[in-house]
Amino acid sequence: MSERRESEVISPTPLAEDASPAPQAGVVSPAPLAGVVSPAPLAGDLRSADDRDLPSRTDTIGAALSNVIGGPVGRHALIGRQRFLTPLRVMFLIALVFLALGYSTKAACLQTTGTGTADQRVANWDNNRAYYQLCYSDTVPLYTAELLNQGKFPYKSSWIEKDAVGEPRIQYDGNIAVRYMEYPVLTGIYQYVSMALAKTYTALTKLVSIPVIAEVVMFFNISAFGLALAWLVTVWATAQLAGRRVWDAALVAASPLVIFQIFTNFDALATACAVGALLAWARRRPVLAGVLIGAGVALKLYPLLLLGPLLVLGVRTGRLREVGRTALAAVVTWLIVNLPVMVLFPRGWSEFFRLNTRRGDDMDSLYNVVKSFTGWRGFDPDLGFWQPPTVLNTVSAVFFGSCCIAIAYIALTAKQRPRLAQLAFLVVATFLLTNKVWSPQFSLWLVPLAVLALPHRRILLAWMTIDALVWIPRMMYLYGEQNRGLPEQWFTATVLVRDIAVIAMCALVIRQIYRPKLDLVRWRGRVDDPSGGVFDRAPDDPPHWLPDWLRPSAARVRVAPAGVAPSEPELSRQ
Repeated sequence: MSERRESEVISPTPLAEDASPAPQAGVVSPAPLAGVVSPAPLAGDLRSADDRDLPSRTDTIGAALSNVIGGPVGRHALIGRQRFLTPLRVMFLIALVFLALGYSTKAACLQTTGTGTADQRVANWDNNRAYYQLCYSDTVPLYTAELLNQGKFPYKSSWIEKDAVGEPRIQYDGNIAVRYMEYPVLTGIYQYVSMALAKTYTALTKLVSIPVIAEVVMFFNISAFGLALAWLVTVWATAQLAGRRVWDAALVAASPLVIFQIFTNFDALATACAVGALLAWARRRPVLAGVLIGAGVALKLYPLLLLGPLLVLGVRTGRLREVGRTALAAVVTWLIVNLPVMVLFPRGWSEFFRLNTRRGDDMDSLYNVVKSFTGWRGFDPDLGFWQPPTVLNTVSAVFFGSCCIAIAYIALTAKQRPRLAQLAFLVVATFLLTNKVWSPQFSLWLVPLAVLALPHRRILLAWMTIDALVWIPRMMYLYGEQNRGLPEQWFTATVLVRDIAVIAMCALVIRQIYRPKLDLVRWRGRVDDPSGGVFDRAPDDPPHWLPDWLRPSAARVRVAPAGVAPSEPELSRQ
């Protein structure tokens, strides 16, 4: 943030590697001003990444926060010359602070209790502590529920679902309800490896004098360490994708959602793969992008949604060959990962897909919100145990399919081709809005995509804060009114506000697609699509078979060559 005048001597040092200067546009080598005599010779190297967005000067929140550390960056400062505190390293430090806050919110549920060896002790969840102290995480109960505590391999082992009195439950078709690991293969293996490391620590406590920590708590700690690394990868990839607006990634590092949801489940792993795939595509490595999408789908299904925007933009630009390579690599990677488990344990492997077909409307879904306020019984009342809600599944699929068709129409017919991040955000957001399940940690999927698609910091922070705060009434509702918790409508009302915020962001993204001059990323026409890869600055070239009503409404708006200044200065008060 220090200001350096042109009259000062600056040693000719190379730019820091992760400072990410952009020498093509806005990089100047200032000459001495006419009539001004410098007290010392100017350095030979006065390079500066002058095209980088400077939040302390262009953003209200950034300007206010900068006053804590000395104020906005100086008018004559050389940008991108800091050797140590580069933007990426600063954002890593911010991310570590928020990850620590995320761990602290779960800490109340990680107190070891009981006596004996580590595998005989447990985490203290007495008296519904997980709800009234807001520290619930799926990781702890899954350790026992999915037989990881017994060291069994997921997908091979099974257990019988029992009722409140311990009797086996009978499903709707008359068979005993048998359960298997409910996660995709890579997520299940991640839990298995974490369990093996936790048991290794338990064995060490019996050999050497080290703290005895409940095995389930150590399982959580090891899992959380990997999830934290995955989120740091997400921050890094988002910063690379942001281009000149590198500081936008600070919203990923400092997202309020990280505080409550980063360690609730294992979704950060898939998020890292999804954003990594976008970065590989941006760097014109379609096969690597496909590999990461395939790995992401083996962790969580949602990275598969990225193929839709790639396909639509490939049709518009005529770059379907690269899209095909990405899709093929994704399929091959997914098969390589899944095939061994699919062949050896087909019943356990297919549990994830069975579970998704038989789940009803989740408490965080729009369908449940409607039920909560209207008394409506839902699309499939009076179902038997584990009976698939056929009507709900069909309605959810139709709603999402209709939204995808609308997004594709926008992408193909807009005057200027939308950015890849904009379409990816719209697809994932509509999937969550129309899906029958929106688990709290699913909101992490949207964080990097929203930052890249709509980098208006106050809008993003408002949505993230609302979404994060949904956790509080959710936990208090689960705690129960009889325990001084909250009634259902307090929770569903906050869910409705969250959904309205996401819908509003979708509307803003669509508005900027149709009015690209409002898009801060495009920088008044000097930038096209930093994450577009082969789509970046590519002319429209749709195939001949595409009907006229699905072609761009007018010739594509010309993107100014790099280094050409806009007609008026940019000052975005976001």
